Amino acid sequence: MVKQKKKRVVVAMSGGVDSSVTAALLLEQGYDVIGISMQLWDYSKSGLEAGEQFGTCCSIDDIHDARRVAEQLQIPFYVVNFEEEFQRLVIDDFVAEYFLGRTPNPCVRCNQWLKFALLLKKGRELEAEYLATGHYARIRDDAAGCYQLLKGVDPGKDQSYFLFTMTQEQLAHTLFPLGGMTKPEVRQMAAKYKLRVADKDESQEICFVPDGDYVRFLEDARGTGQLSGRIVDRAGKVLGAHQGTYRYTIGQRRGLGIAHPEPLYVIGVDAGRQEVVVGTSDELYSEGLWASAVHWIGAPPDSPLEASCKIRYRHQPVACRIIPQPDNRVEVRFIEPEKAVTPGQAVVFYAGEVVLGGGWIDDKI
Repeated sequence: MVKQKKKRVVVAMSGGVDSSVTAALLLEQGYDVIGISMQLWDYSKSGLEAGEQFGTCCSIDDIHDARRVAEQLQIPFYVVNFEEEFQRLVIDDFVAEYFLGRTPNPCVRCNQWLKFALLLKKGRELEAEYLATGHYARIRDDAAGCYQLLKGVDPGKDQSYFLFTMTQEQLAHTLFPLGGMTKPEVRQMAAKYKLRVADKDESQEICFVPDGDYVRFLEDARGTGQLSGRIVDRAGKVLGAHQGTYRYTIGQRRGLGIAHPEPLYVIGVDAGRQEVVVGTSDELYSEGLWASAVHWIGAPPDSPLEASCKIRYRHQPVACRIIPQPDNRVEVRFIEPEKAVTPGQAVVFYAGEVVLGGGWIDDKI
């Protein structure tokens, strides 16, 4: 009798609890598991000393943690250096977007260009059938043979928002073992497997801005004193001055330095005019938005459809009407006005627990 060859899977190991449990689960399920970490960022650029890279992912310390877990599980482990690609595809985009008056989401870009493109390709070179990650999301194929992306069952950890750019080919070769689990259950599994990272804190900040000071990061990249100008209201009345449009994002209240009878919020950023537009809380609300570079996970709609959408990661999905436009653009109309629509952020569309697709917010309506 010929022994059946185990299916090989490459696990993207960040050194955290989620990816470590992913590797352990798949090993227990009989897969031929290979661990792989991405070296994305040289932390010496941040000016932090060793041991100060708190709340990050993909740091040197995290890679060491991933290696130790791989040794514990007795699986092969590799590190791939994607620093150049990460700089070009994620960081350069992050900086450029801020200086255009937009608020980017680098985690979506990293998933799109690094994890599910370059890393998946690397896995195929290692003759792996699948790439597995610790994302809280699920994949299933429907009756028509089309792969669907679903929310994770833990509403507090669902990460499907960050994955809307995935293609059918990528979904066919991806595993999300944690999608049907809650975070407490994953912690329990880590303890069961006696993983070295069972009690490790979760990453919180943008990995290449470990101290959370994105303004300093942007000024290090482009220099200080850029795009300073006026703070105005919607009618154009000058209310104050600012030291750079990149310091502001939609909905921001703190740091305006304006005395006013009622609280003011940033309601617009115009980098071309070097203006920050402020208004009252009521002026933060919008009837809808325009989005471009829209990607549909299944067949794109050819007529308007009713769905729900999220306009930022921690946003509860709201009912909307999506009206397809030429050139992969859409008009989105909310059923009820929504607060703080932010250009540069992703808008992601859902039908219940199924992710339909998403795009990048250009402007509010």
